[in-house]
Amino acid sequence: MMSELDLQQYSVRTDLALEAKEIAEQGGEALQGVSMTTMNDHGIQITRLTVENEQGSQAIGKMIGNYVTLEVPGLRKQDTELQDRVATHFAKQFELFLQQTGVSAQAKALIVGLGNWNVTPDALGPIVVENVMITRHFFELMPDEVAPGYRPVSAVSPGVLGITGIESSDIIKGIVEQSKPDFIVAIDALASKAIERVNTTIQISDTGIHPGSGIGNKRRGITKEIMGVPVIAIGVPTVMFASTIVNNCIELMQKHFQTQTSNTGQILGLLDSMEEHERLTLVKEILSPMGHDLLVTPKEVDEFIEDIGNIIASGLNAALHDAVDSSNVAAYTH
Repeated sequence: MMSELDLQQYSVRTDLALEAKEIAEQGGEALQGVSMTTMNDHGIQITRLTVENEQGSQAIGKMIGNYVTLEVPGLRKQDTELQDRVATHFAKQFELFLQQTGVSAQAKALIVGLGNWNVTPDALGPIVVENVMITRHFFELMPDEVAPGYRPVSAVSPGVLGITGIESSDIIKGIVEQSKPDFIVAIDALASKAIERVNTTIQISDTGIHPGSGIGNKRRGITKEIMGVPVIAIGVPTVMFASTIVNNCIELMQKHFQTQTSNTGQILGLLDSMEEHERLTLVKEILSPMGHDLLVTPKEVDEFIEDIGNIIASGLNAALHDAVDSSNVAAYTH
């Protein structure tokens, strides 16, 4: 997933740069080397975060680069009009990434849908690949018949190591060497520390992607350094750890009791005086030996994953092809 740095010092497992910044700010000190701007458009909050230097990278545990996060809590209501607006915003933000990366309108794209299509919370990448507009074969077989406003786009879902026996990075590297795309778009499921961001948040970054890192698996990365071409990563948090949920519940209980009494220590005891990372470490120490630090996803994940997969696919279609109307991106997704 998004970072190859060790986030263990922060205790909370998250792939979102926005959450990593929130965790780092809990110490109360201003962060150096990290800048952030936020805008809100009727239920869609867009945060642009830049890790400017090594100091900022060490501060939040994320790679130097640009991160854009779209937070849309209303996506849980399955509002189709809202989904269309999210797809349009996503397309515009992705176009900005293409411009910042210096990708031209004719540049060849390889879309990589990471994840396991047999496991619903991990099927985001394959679902996006099913719904994006693939055009490379037309450019190869009948270039004179391709209308203006389209670029060569190919796509692949390489599966996971447990299914193929091959590192996803090695599969993609071989495809890159043979098909020679100008840039890669890698899509993967992420882990979050906040239940309200699960299946309602999209992160775009230009720092590459490391499959499996969010759930503790150390996989070879898909980055510009390894692939030889720019890599734009897209991720959606679909899971969170049980230890994180338990820790969040304790924090919510603490806030609730604070509205009732000033002496919460009598109710929560030692937990009341613990820092968040200390409390989470304690929860992990209890759950992990029993194998109970599970990865958890909402019961409606089947519907959520399809919806957000279609949002990303339709947004990519509009961003990658000038001929696709960005104001009506939903019309180009089946």
